[in-house]
Formats: sequence, C-alpha cells, structure tokens
Amino acid sequence: MKDPRLDKLAASLLDYSLDLQPGERVSIEGESGSIDLMIALVEAAYARGAVPFVEIADERLQRAWLLGATREQMDLRVSWEMNRVKDVEATLSVLAGANASELADVPGSVLEASHLAAEPLMELHLKKKWVLLRYPTPSAAQAAGMSTKAFEDFCLDVSTLDYARMDRAMDPLVDLMSRTDRVRVTAPGTDLSFSIKGIPILKAAGKNNIPDGEIYTAPVRESVNGTISFNTPSLEDGVTYERMRLTFKDGRVVESDAGEPERLRMMLDTDEGSRYLGEFALGVNPRIERPMKDTLYDEKIGGSIHVALGRAYEEADNGNRSSIHWDLVLIQTPEWGGGEIYFDDVLVRKDGRFVLPALEGLNPENLT
Repeated sequence: MKDPRLDKLAASLLDYSLDLQPGERVSIEGESGSIDLMIALVEAAYARGAVPFVEIADERLQRAWLLGATREQMDLRVSWEMNRVKDVEATLSVLAGANASELADVPGSVLEASHLAAEPLMELHLKKKWVLLRYPTPSAAQAAGMSTKAFEDFCLDVSTLDYARMDRAMDPLVDLMSRTDRVRVTAPGTDLSFSIKGIPILKAAGKNNIPDGEIYTAPVRESVNGTISFNTPSLEDGVTYERMRLTFKDGRVVESDAGEPERLRMMLDTDEGSRYLGEFALGVNPRIERPMKDTLYDEKIGGSIHVALGRAYEEADNGNRSSIHWDLVLIQTPEWGGGEIYFDDVLVRKDGRFVLPALEGLNPENLT
C-alpha cells in the first residue's frame, strides 16, 4: 500500500515548489531507492495536465563509468543532457543513493574533471524551474545514526513543513540584510568578517530544495578575512571531511586543515574560484537540530550558518566562478559551542536564537 504521505509530498513539490502548470514538461530524475515517490510524482503530474519524463540513475553505475571516462566523454555526455534539459520547463531531482561513499575511491582528478564538465549543465538547470529533494534511505538513516523508520518519519515530516509560513517569517531578516554592510561571525575557533553590501538577499523556503530553510547571499568576493572552524562533518564526492578550518585573507583561502588534508587541498585547487566564497547563509529550519551528514539537511539546521566555497548563485552573484559549490556548516546553538552573528556591529543572533524583536518569528517555537 502506498504511503499517503508520498501523495502529500508530491503535491507540495509540484504545486508549491515548481508551480507546475498544465501542458508544462517536467523532467523527474531519481535513484532506484526513490521509485515509490517517483511513481507518486508521475501520477500527480498527469493529474495536473503536465507532461512528465523520467530517468533513473544508479551510483554504482556512475562509479564504473567515471573510472574509465575521458574528459571528452564527459563533455559529450553533458551536451546530450543539456539538450534534454532545454526541452523541459521544470526539473525535479530525487537523491536516494544506497551508499553515500560510493565515489570515495574515484580519483580526485577524475571527479575534478567531472565537476568542470558539468558546469554548463548546472547553469542551465538553474535557469529552469527546479527542485532538489533528499529521499530517505537505509544508508542515509545509518549515516544520521537513526533507525530506518525513524529517519523516514523525520524526513517526511521536515519535507512537508509549512514552508509558506516560513517564507513570510523570513521577510524581516531579508530586509535587515539588504541594509547591512559588515557581517561578523564568531564561535569557538571562529572569527570571520566580510561585507555583503550590494549583493541580493534571497529566501529559500521550499521552492528549490527540500528540506529547506535558509536566507542566503554572498560575501563581496575580496572582503572575507579571518578564520572559520566548522563543527559539522561534510560528505563531498564520497569523502567525509571533519574538523575543517579555513583562514581567509582578502577573500582567498590561505590556510586550511581537515581530517583529509590532501583531498581538501585538491578541492581548493580545483580552479581559481574554488578558494573564494560564493555563498553565505543562515539556517532556520526548526525541525533539523543536528547533523545528518547530508548537506541538503545540514545547511538548513536551525541556529546554523554556512558558507560555500566556489561558484556563486546567479541571483546572488559576487562574481566568483568555479566548477564547485561546496557548502560547509557551522552550528551555533549551545550544544555545539554557541556563537554570535553581528550585522554592522549589532548583535543579531546569539547561540542560535535571534535576539532582535523583528526577527523572533524565525526562532524555533514560532515556526513549528
């Protein structure tokens, strides 16, 4: 019997996130662990008079392909995929891999080439209506330290949050950040300063990522100075980076350390833009309280901030270009060491809670 929560989630994705209209073509891409949700999405798309197309991916197959692929192959594959994306109005991607470390033994140089080849495709995706969803799997439950059933319930609960309510509560913070020049972030091992003056401020409340819950912008590219120590593990291309610390001077990473120092240096040396930041964001999702070892969840943790090495988003552009966009998370709630955020020397959030009256609507008790 189909879980009725899947129909609710499918309706939210197509109606709220994509605003899918009759006659619009939507590409639904998923991994084998998400078949039940993909069926619900296809049925819901047809019911709305839309035209769905489906594609199934497999990480084991992707690993085998990458291990022998040349850059010419990668470029050709991307050109084929770009033609497919050009023919639709919306794309919906469901992540449900069986093994988050499947690509761990693919050489870093191959993954770097793959990132570079895929850059035009990523830019094209961002010009369409799009949404990216993480679907619960046993491996993801294991990484989060939860039972399969508990993780499934958690994921479906957080994915069907009242995002329209969250969207409204974000408006005062967007207004404040739009008037802000200098930002300072402090925490144990962290004292980082930069400017966001003149960079657009965007809300992320269930339109592009599920789960969601962040307000994001980008630092002025050369304005970043200081050190940030991340207290959340980052799983990227099958490798887990822990205890990461980055020091910036005039926007560029000049010192770095992590549990995987060599792989980290390779990521930082991907291209010129990979040592600069392309995003700064505040996480506000009240139902995500600790790391899941999955960026799509971790960057939304209530009381967190994250920055991204590499490519800036077109809608919040600081001019940084790169084939990577790597989100790194710092949680500032008391359980994780606390911390402060200042806008133009005014304390805005302390230990994960907003302290200005106009922003209290974003504190957990007002969003759940």
